[in-house]
Amino acid sequence: MRGKPVGSPMRLLVGVPDVLPKLVAYQLLEPALHLQEPVPIACQENTLDYLLMELAAHRLDIVLSEAAMASHVNVKAYSLLLGECSISIFGTAAWSRRLRRGLPQSLDGADVLLPTPRTMLRRALDQWFDKENIRPVVTGEFADSALLKVFGQAGVGMFPAPGVIAKEVCRQYRVREIGRIDAIRERYFAISVERRLKHPAVKAISEAARSTLFA
Repeated sequence: MRGKPVGSPMRLLVGVPDVLPKLVAYQLLEPALHLQEPVPIACQENTLDYLLMELAAHRLDIVLSEAAMASHVNVKAYSLLLGECSISIFGTAAWSRRLRRGLPQSLDGADVLLPTPRTMLRRALDQWFDKENIRPVVTGEFADSALLKVFGQAGVGMFPAPGVIAKEVCRQYRVREIGRIDAIRERYFAISVERRLKHPAVKAISEAARSTLFA
């Protein structure tokens, strides 16, 4: 940092996959905003494959992900587990009164809003529904997790979200946490070309995730 030329302040260049919930991304990145030396954050949103190519070309410092980097990806990078959490089910007050008792079987036949099948969360939910013999009515599928929550706020159906952002989901969208699915765990990773983290903002993100956010 002492060798940085004047006029070229350090930045944090982050890749955020389009399937990663924006509230989770903010919670993960928020510690970087409070460093003694301010570090501006530049976020790029795209598919995970595209972001990994940008990382390999050193145009990004880290990529946030809901999965560790697959072994078949031809990129030399390292996946650092930031933490994991359970999944919560949210809905309006009317949905909460209807479904809170008798979970999880009360979900059978209920209207549900889900992420698209290309997400790990959707695949985990489908497997869990099959295992529990639950057949909800899928009233909407969304690539954008924020849009999914807006439909949930309108009462179109209940919806899942990571438990680590439960309070913020309830506050922003004026919904209630109906219950938690402890059998489903969401994991979050920071993918970097460096085995040992050197960027101060990335170190702050990793330390805060482990000691506070997912503690």
